[in-house]
Formats: sequence, C-alpha cells, structure tokens
Amino acid sequence: MTVCIIGASMTEFGRRDAWIRGLLAEAGSDCLDSSEVAPEAVEHLLVSNMASGEFEGQTGIMNALAHDLGLHPAYAERVDQTSASGGAGVYSAWQSIASGASEMTLLVGGERMTHRSTAEATDVIASITHPVEYKHGLTLPSFAGLTARRYLHQYDAPRESLARVAVKNHANGTDNPHAQFRKEITIEEAMESPIVADPLRLYDFCPITDGSAALLFCSEEVAKSYTDEYVRIAGVSGATDTHVVHERDDPTTMGGVRESSKQAYERSGYDPDDVDIAELHDMFTILEFLQFEDLGFAEKGRAWKAIEDGRTERDGDLPVNTSGGLKSKGHPLGASGVAQVYELVQQLLGAAGPRQVGAEVGLACNVGGFGNCVTTTIVEGP
Repeated sequence: MTVCIIGASMTEFGRRDAWIRGLLAEAGSDCLDSSEVAPEAVEHLLVSNMASGEFEGQTGIMNALAHDLGLHPAYAERVDQTSASGGAGVYSAWQSIASGASEMTLLVGGERMTHRSTAEATDVIASITHPVEYKHGLTLPSFAGLTARRYLHQYDAPRESLARVAVKNHANGTDNPHAQFRKEITIEEAMESPIVADPLRLYDFCPITDGSAALLFCSEEVAKSYTDEYVRIAGVSGATDTHVVHERDDPTTMGGVRESSKQAYERSGYDPDDVDIAELHDMFTILEFLQFEDLGFAEKGRAWKAIEDGRTERDGDLPVNTSGGLKSKGHPLGASGVAQVYELVQQLLGAAGPRQVGAEVGLACNVGGFGNCVTTTIVEGP
C-alpha cells in the first residue's frame, strides 16, 4: 500500500509561553484544519516526545491531545526514541497505514524545554548516554567535540569547514518564518565564538527550543478523495548502533545512518544520486558531515570538501537543510524529525517560498543520541 502525507504544519520554534499540551494542540489543529480533515476521521494519533515528564512533569500527553483535538475514540500512542522520536513517529505512522490498521493517522511531535536552565536541559538530554559514560560526565556535546577532533585530524579537514555548515544553515534559516534564529552569521563569528567542547564552539551547536510539528498520513486512495496535493512515502527505515559510543570501530562512522538508509533506499527503489534535497540532523555541525557520508552522498572523509565546494547550498546539486536545520530552526527534541519531513513536504509541493529549490525526491535523517538510533525517510512529490 502506498502511504501518503496530505497535511503538514509547524509552529514557530523558539522560546514559547505555551506548555507542551498547548504546543501539540497548535500543530495538530493547524494540520487538520489546513487539510480539511474532520477530527472524527482520525483513527490513530501518534505523539512524538522524548521527555515531557522530565521537563514538565506531564505524562499521558497523547491522551490529553486526543481530548484537546476532539479525536475520541482514536487510538493514541506516545513515541519516544530520544532525539529521534520525530523520525520514529514517521516510521510508526507509515506502519499504521501500510498495515491497514488505520485509514487516517495524525502524527504530532513536540517538546518544551526553554523554561529549564541550560544545565538542567543538558542533564535531561545526557540521560540518553550509557550510565557508565554519564557517571564520568560525558554528554552529547563532549562526544561531538571528541568526534570532531578525530575527524579533522583523520581526514585533514580545515576547522573552517565546520563553520561553513553553521553559516549555510543560518543563511537558510533567515527565510524560514518558523525558525528560532533568523539571522546570518559569518565564518569569523563562528570561529571566534566561545569554545564549548574543543574544537567545537557555540555556533557549532543547536539551541534549546520549544515547538511542535504535525503530519497527516493516509493511503493514496484516501488521499485522492481529499486533495491532489500530497507526497508519498517512498521508503522509511530505522536502525540502532552501539549504546556505548567507545565500542564503535570508528566514531566518525554512524552505523545506524548507514543501515537505516540502506533499507530506505532498497524500499524506495532510489539511491543517493536520486535524492534532490536532504534534511539532516545537525544538532552539532560535525553530524552534518558524518550523515552526508554515511547516507552515500560523499566518500568517507570527503563531506567537508562537498561543503566547501558549495554542493550543499540552496543552489548546489544537493541542498542540505534548506529549513535552517536544527542549527538555525531549533531542536525541540520530539518535533525535530517531524519538522524535517514538514520541510520536505513544502519543498516537494512547491510551497517553500524563498527557500524553494527544484526537488522531486527528498530525504530526512533523524538521529537519536550520538547515533544510538536513527530513522531515514525518503519522500517523493506528486
């Protein structure tokens, strides 16, 4: 069965006053309204969220959202796969339609984080790591710094190449009305910003963010009864890698990215050369390099050269993170993977405004932890 997306919405990302229930309801209701789908048509409701309990003391958010949107008696489920919860939600929504268990599935992803201090938010996110690593103070930013140092040394890459990722994604974010940071930066500003985890500096990291996004899934037969404007899920798959990062043969290789993309390519019938646009999980700038290579877009150790040559710019042969990426758009954990696909839907339907590029096939890669779990989604336009 061909699974389609007939509706997509996204709230403003950034510091929001609304709590998680309000953020989820905002995106969910906008998605239903813009699709002209009545609440009673929704049979499954999936909510991608990592830590509403830890951040807000709010659990049961899927049931609360079903109430807030008037979706009773729809089945409701929360999808938690750490910072890859959004991508996992896309995979689960695809499964619910492809299996025939649901004719209409609404996926809403969201997180509220900014009311906590940076230290508190970092501590919640660090709980992703293995307890032994966590006990020794290892956090995801520290993993990023160690991996970036290894990559730069191993592949003789200039430090400026990482800064170019931040500069590119901030430039793209200026044209995204939903982005948290809508301002351009220079390579000099990125290179001179405060050190966070050497060699990575402040502008190599995404911000702490509130926000939500939603997608509406159904079969192609059902989609045609609502609209001519929809996209198809061509292939989707998920994979994991070792929980303990130092057990990997090469920390600059993301096994979950390789495996999930291999399966997604096989299911879709596409290969890396067929992809016209990609949304990658740039929680840290180094992750854009690693995913770009492990998705098959460049040889190992050559992503930095692709960035320097302009291949990933909006006018390049493979635009990456036209939304601004997590770096500029923001990273509300449970929403990020959903928002990646939202951007692809806008691009493939020609609705991305000043961010618009020519694209028929798009790929989203959503990463949990430091590659502990990954979902890759390939979508195609009408």
